[in-house]
This record gives sequence, C-alpha cells and structure tokens, in this order.
Amino acid sequence: MRALISCLLLALVGITHALSYTGNRLLVVIEDTAEKEKYSKFWSDLESRGFRITFESPKNEKLALIELGERAYDHLILLPPKSKGYGPTLSPKNILDFAQKEGNVVLGLSGESSVPTAISSLLIELDIHLPIDRNTQVVDHFNYDSSSASDKHDVLVLPPVKNTKTDVKSYFDTENVIAVPRAVGQVLGNASPLLASIIKAPSTAYVYNSKDEGEAAEDPFATGRQLSIVTSMQARNSARFTVIGSVEMLEDKWFDTQVKVDGKTSKTGNEQFAKKLTAWTFHETGVLKVASLTHHLNEGTAKGVVNDSALSLSELNPKIYRIKNDVLYSIALSEYVHDHFEPFNLPATDSIQLECSMLSPFHRLTLQPHPTLSTQNATLFTTSFTTPDQHGIFNFLVNYKRPFLTNMFEKRTVTVRHLAHDEYTRSYAISGAYVWISGIGVTIAGWVLFVAFWLYSAPPEEERKKGVKKSQ
Repeated sequence: MRALISCLLLALVGITHALSYTGNRLLVVIEDTAEKEKYSKFWSDLESRGFRITFESPKNEKLALIELGERAYDHLILLPPKSKGYGPTLSPKNILDFAQKEGNVVLGLSGESSVPTAISSLLIELDIHLPIDRNTQVVDHFNYDSSSASDKHDVLVLPPVKNTKTDVKSYFDTENVIAVPRAVGQVLGNASPLLASIIKAPSTAYVYNSKDEGEAAEDPFATGRQLSIVTSMQARNSARFTVIGSVEMLEDKWFDTQVKVDGKTSKTGNEQFAKKLTAWTFHETGVLKVASLTHHLNEGTAKGVVNDSALSLSELNPKIYRIKNDVLYSIALSEYVHDHFEPFNLPATDSIQLECSMLSPFHRLTLQPHPTLSTQNATLFTTSFTTPDQHGIFNFLVNYKRPFLTNMFEKRTVTVRHLAHDEYTRSYAISGAYVWISGIGVTIAGWVLFVAFWLYSAPPEEERKKGVKKSQ
C-alpha cells in the first residue's frame, strides 16, 4: 500500500514539474543520432523545463504517434531527414491526425538537404508553400554574417524579434539579433486566418538555388517580405504547428555566438528565441483558461452584486429569464505562463465581447475588467445588459480568437419568456390609458343615472287614471 502511494506521489510530482499545460512527453525524430550532439544545449533546456525526451529514428517501424486512439506523445519535433522522407509511420496523414488529437509539432527544415515531397505535401495542407526546387536557400547580400558566409551570403542576420502590433500579445521578443543559416523560405496563403509569420525575411532577401552556377537568380520563387522564415499555425482545437526554415539556428554554435554585419559585431539571441518559440509551441505560454463564468439577474436584492459568493446557487446561471430583465454577466480568465496561472491582461487596443444572440446578435457588448474583484490567478470581466423584448431561445456567447492565444469559445443557452398575466403593467399606471378609463367611468355613471331616473320618475296623473279604467 505504501509503495502504491509512493508511486502516485512520484507521478503527481512529475506532472506538476512539467511546465507544459498539455503534457511533457516529447518525441524527437532524428535520423542520424550523431547529429544529436549539435543540439545539446537545446535538449538540455527542454529537459530542464520538465520534458521527457524520447529520441527515435524515422526508420523505426514500431514508432507510432497514436496508440489505442490516444496520443502516445504530447509534442513532436521533426528534424530534417537524410533520406527521401520520414517513412510510412510519419506520413502527412499521421502527422495531421496527431495534430487533430491536440498534439503540438515543430518541423525543422534545412537548406543543406532537399525537402522531401511528403513534407511539401504536408505543408500544402496547412496552406504553407515551399519552392518547387527542393534545393533552394534564402540569401541576402546586405544582411549576412560576413565572418561565416562571406561568399555565399546564406547566413542571414536578422534584427531582434519585436512585436509591432498593439492588439496582439508578444511571446517571441528577443534582445539580440537572430542568426539564420541556410534557411528554406516559405510563402503563406492568404486564405487561412490560422497562419502567422513569426520571422520574415528582409526586403533584400530572395530564394536562390545553391546548386545553380549563375551569379543571379532568374524568376525567383519569392522575394523580400513575402518569405517567412519561421511560421506558426494554431488549429481550431488550439494544437500548434511551427515550421522553422533553418533548423541549424537551434545548434549550439549559433547559441550566444558572435556575428558580424557591416563590420559591426553582435551577439546572437538564438537561444532566447528558441526557448520562447518552443514554450509557445508546447503550450507553456499563450494558453487561456476560463476560471469561472456566471450570469444572474441584476434586479432587486441582486442588483449590482458582482461577487457571486453573495448570491445563492439558485440565483446563479438561471435557465430562464423574462423579457426586459436586467442581467449581469461575468467571466474570469487566466493565462498559463510556464508553470502557473496569471491574470489575463488584454493588449492595449484589444477587447473581449459578449454576444446575446438568437439567429443574429441582439447585443454585442464589451466586457470590462473589474477593478477590485480580480484575483491573483484570474481577471474578472463583467458587463450588464437588458434582455431583448423578444421571447425565444438565446445564447450568451464569448468567442475570443486571437493570434498566438488558444481559442476561447464559451456559450450558455437560456430561455427568454414573455410576460406572465400578472406581470403586465396595470392600466391605471399608463398615462395614455386615462382617456379610455375616463370614458368607461362616464359610461357607467350615465347608465346608473339613467336607471335611477327611469325607476323613480312617476307617469302623469291623467295617464295613470286611464290605465286604471282600462284595467276595469
């Protein structure tokens, strides 16, 4: 019994030690095990963050990403193969099935080796396009490392990664320049909102075939800012897929090394960028969680009450409202950062909106962070509104989807009923009804006076005597 308890405690410790929100089982597919030493700092950093790394060859026939309908691993790193592909166990379909199971993938490319046809087919499924010529590299005759690529100009030196969009949170900023040796350029399709370029090529870069003997490229595949060096894709199930155009940038020799551009020597920030990139891909950052979601009447004794603990359970999240009811809606959001949850802070120009909709939205309201009721782990967003003057089935919907953040879709369905018979406003309280009420009063009073006059008015004496004689 004690041994069982000890095993359970060790398992819990292993789970809590992992920094990833979705798990710590990491599979690295590398064909030549001798090259594993080139990335020793990269592996050490992943292990220090709690990942259990398994190295496998693509030639292993027993290798499986999914077993018994569940993921065998939580994350996958694919290094460029020396052969024509990764084999049948790592076909494009199997990799996409792994992503559909909410597995995260890092795909490394290299201009030193030709890109397999299977990888090109896989990326086309994601609307990421590679050059038709599989031996191309991105070169730049202005932004290159003169100490290591003085002839071929294929080691790009890019400025530090900085986020320039005020409505998007930044997860990849670096302090130093990024060295990108022998990269495979990618072109992103315009139709997919799930794609985002993390690092783009400089405006003076272009795609060039390293085996071409010509001094200049004719009709290049893409040039300048059309080329993406590092691309991210977040699926609708929040699985993340990152394509690194130069896997060599993760090697030890490019971590904290010195590069020279225009006679100026700079220190590279590849190690910092690699850590932030894998942290985002493996769900260590950019993960949203709904800590709580409530809605209730904002009337009577509950009016203005935002603290849910002050209300009874029967008052929270009712299934039925009445038309023209005042409602208070609140949602608490947390963001997972490495190993703990923090209050989610919106970017400066961004907002979270609530929709009260039936077939189309009747209300679309901005949720405001509450200044006092936010906790150490969550930010409370609230808003109040009046239910529409229309009975039916309504949805309280929060659909928040932003680049580099996991998708949040929260829907609560309620019934909005019409007024009961005893809930209508009485006629005497309606000023427009005074004319009709007065008319009814005058009619009744006139009828009473008429009856009284008819009953108590006697006929003339002569007519009364005539009536008596006729009866005799």
